[in-house]
Amino acid sequence: LKQDYTAYLRQIDVEPVSFIPVSAREGDNIATLSKAMPWYDGSTVLGQLDRFSSTGQLCDKPFRFPVQDVYKFTRAGDDRRILAGTVEAGTLSAGEEVLFLPSGKRSSIASVESFNTPQKSLAEAGEASGFTLTTQVYVRPGEVMVRPTDTLPEVGTRFRANIFWVGRVPMSREKEYKLKVGTARATVRLVGIVSTLDAAELRHSRTKQQLDSRDVGECILETTRSIAFDLANVNETTGRFVIVDNYEIAGGGIVLENLSGGETILVRHIRERERHWETGNVQVSDRERVNRHRAKFIVITGQPGSGKRALARELESALFRNRFSCYYLGLAAIEHGLEADLRRHTDHAEERLRRIGELARIMTDAGQIFITAIDDADDHDIETLRLLNEPNELLVVAVGKSDFLSTTPDLMLGSVDDVVEAVTSIADLLMSKEIIADYEI
Repeated sequence: LKQDYTAYLRQIDVEPVSFIPVSAREGDNIATLSKAMPWYDGSTVLGQLDRFSSTGQLCDKPFRFPVQDVYKFTRAGDDRRILAGTVEAGTLSAGEEVLFLPSGKRSSIASVESFNTPQKSLAEAGEASGFTLTTQVYVRPGEVMVRPTDTLPEVGTRFRANIFWVGRVPMSREKEYKLKVGTARATVRLVGIVSTLDAAELRHSRTKQQLDSRDVGECILETTRSIAFDLANVNETTGRFVIVDNYEIAGGGIVLENLSGGETILVRHIRERERHWETGNVQVSDRERVNRHRAKFIVITGQPGSGKRALARELESALFRNRFSCYYLGLAAIEHGLEADLRRHTDHAEERLRRIGELARIMTDAGQIFITAIDDADDHDIETLRLLNEPNELLVVAVGKSDFLSTTPDLMLGSVDDVVEAVTSIADLLMSKEIIADYEI
């Protein structure tokens, strides 16, 4: 039995320190050695537990703070914007510089906040904490706040992992799942199985194409958007994850290696889509001649309340009055229309973005100037829409402060206090890019 389990555990990189025969009912070898097993002279369970040494304090590890939520206050002149969550590792003090991953945004800590406690200047591992920033940047729940001088987490979309599958339905390559690592949520797919172990029968296989219930598998997983994570041997708290199938936890695992850098799921999808794209007999040049303009996908982004939706609707009206073929569609129409088959949950934001991008590909292929407005789009959002709309073009208009790092908006508008002036600025840009030939207010 010892030989069988030693060989089994070695296959999943576990080295046992001892094997202890016990009787739970009789208490044999739990706290004291049992006279019923005179042949065993090893340690008791409690004795072995006492001999285990700590792997190190979490406070001594690189700082990790997965952002759970952002709290905003408006009463009594309180304008704080607090990033809330639990410190998973390390410590952080007010005044220190911080980095958010995977977005790459930077700021510094203005204050450390906690509920119903004296004012604090330090947060440490295990504490539910809040932070305010000296420079406000738009950060989404799921990002990981770190100290830029520490060893940084991995960032990517593809990784090798050990998974223990407990789902009633096998994990297969054809299906999409929800991955939860820290506070991040992402759509994930199984793209490869290196090996599997049946935890009940101790059978090992390198040929299985799915994970059955009670299988332990070394697998390759890929998410649809970049996430931040640690390798399990570096930081176990941010290196472990769960997988959800049909709103039930179906598996859990640890990250072994970052494999990002190759072709993504999205790129493969677009290549396959374009290979099967079926068009009619009307050519692009024919549409441009009749419409008197080129097709364009216009994305207007900004913080909630910035006036971007009113601007998008007025832009549609102005272009229509000039007899251009244009159409505005808000994300709410996607949520309650094309996305009606999905439950309304923040996990579906990625799918909502994909559907508006796919729709843009159709609308621009039909020669339309397609317009939408998106709250606080980041670099990933814009790149996703750009890829989905290919081979047609994307034009980005940013309203108010922009937190883009790698994206350069085609037009920056400080505000839309004067909607007519803002529309004219966009029309001037369209003329300079030869999308439209002329425009009248």
